[in-house]
Order: sequence, then structure tokens, then C-alpha cells
Amino acid sequence: MLSAEPFFMEFISGIEERLSIQDRAVLLHMVTTHEEEIATYRRWEKQGLVDAVAVVNLTSEDRRPAVLRELGLPAVLVGTWKGDPDLPTVATDDTSPMREALDRLLDLGHRRIARISGPPSLLHTRARTSALSEGAREAGIDPPVVVEGDYSHESGEQSTIALLSREEPPTAILYDNDVMAVAGLSAARTLGVSIPDRVSLIAWDDSVLCRLSSPPISAMSVDVHQQGVLVAEAVLESMAADTVTERRSPTARFVPRGTTGPAPGQ
Repeated sequence: MLSAEPFFMEFISGIEERLSIQDRAVLLHMVTTHEEEIATYRRWEKQGLVDAVAVVNLTSEDRRPAVLRELGLPAVLVGTWKGDPDLPTVATDDTSPMREALDRLLDLGHRRIARISGPPSLLHTRARTSALSEGAREAGIDPPVVVEGDYSHESGEQSTIALLSREEPPTAILYDNDVMAVAGLSAARTLGVSIPDRVSLIAWDDSVLCRLSSPPISAMSVDVHQQGVLVAEAVLESMAADTVTERRSPTARFVPRGTTGPAPGQ
């Protein structure tokens, strides 16, 4: 996904920018499972290859924080988690931005809302789903349809086609990343579905992909580069002191563009 998904490259560039001031660098190692990741941590600690670790994409029953505490390898958790992390953190708010996106759609008259999510094992996916469902319940509308995606172009395209082919298709779709949103826009155009006259689209995570689409895609925009800078600061602090200041990532904000408009009939 690194070749197509802008998020992590922006995130890593923020980390690298801050670390380079102290003549340090990022080691990026690709793995496909938590077991491989944990094995990598053990190897790094044994060989003294790294000074600290940034842990992303936390999941339910995640074993990685406990292993890092056991190894005594300084670590910073990035994102959303449950309970006391017992490690330095850079927290992400997934709830209030989702409620803001929903409120914007409700103000435009949308009542049939769908979401194409990331993998449900991720805690930030669960937090967004919970916020959307709770907000819909409070607004007195039907529960949003949530379709599981994997952040890829293919899942965005196929899921959008399935949603728009329903007997009562949604009038608004929220996507958990920009790549799926761009694919969804293309799929809607292929089906002859007018954007935003018949369906509104919102991406989570803004990027040049959203801004250069036709029409440009509305997005929940966050300063990903600054998030990386904050993670690097927490990492440096964890290496130098016993106590690390808790930091919060910049909160995503709604940026309206050409893919959101009033619900049909409004």
C-alpha cells in the first residue's frame, strides 16, 4: 500500500524531519503479521539495532505493547487504544471528526448514509464505526451501512458499486482513506451516478489525490506530517527521560469540496 497510500509517506517524513535535527534516522522494516513484527523487535533489541520504536495500527488484544515493555525497548504508541497503554502515547481522536462528518451530512438532509471502512480489527476503525452508529442513533436515522474495506483501490471500487446497486442506495458514503474514495468516485461515474446530485462522498485523510480529482473530493483533513513530528518528539523524549508528555495528534477537520451537496430531493 505504500506505493499508493500517501498517509504513511507523509507520516514518516514528519518523523524523519524531527529526528534529523539530532542526527538520527528512521528504520522502516516491512512485515505482514504481528508475529513477524514481534520477532523483529526481539532481533532489534538483541542486536542493539534501534533506540526506540513507534507502534502504529493498534488492534484489539494487541500483544506488541506488552512485548516491548518486556524487552525494555523504548516505544511510543500512535493512534487509538483501549485501557491504560502503560507506554508513552500520541493519541488520535477518531470520534469527534466522525461526528462532525455525520453532522455535515445531516445538515445537508442525508438520511441514508454508508461507510466503507478499514479492517475492523484496527481500534481506530472500531472507534469511527462506533461514533457513526451512535450519532445516527441520536439523530433518529437508520443505522449506517458499514462495508469492510482494506484501503485499496479495488475495495473502494467494488464496495461502492455494491452500495450504489442496492434497491435503496445510500445518498452519502464515507471512506476510511483517500485511495478508496478516489476509486469510489470513479465507480460512481462508471455507473452513471451523478456526484454530488445523487450521492455525496467524503474521504478520511486528505491528500493531493482528493484535491486533483474531478470534482475534488471533500475530506476529513489532518496534518499527517505534524503527527509524525509529534511522534518523533515523543520518541526522543522516551529515550532521554522516564516520563514522557502525552501528546495528541492534530484533529481531523471537514474540508468541503465538490463531492458533497444536499441529499436528493432537498
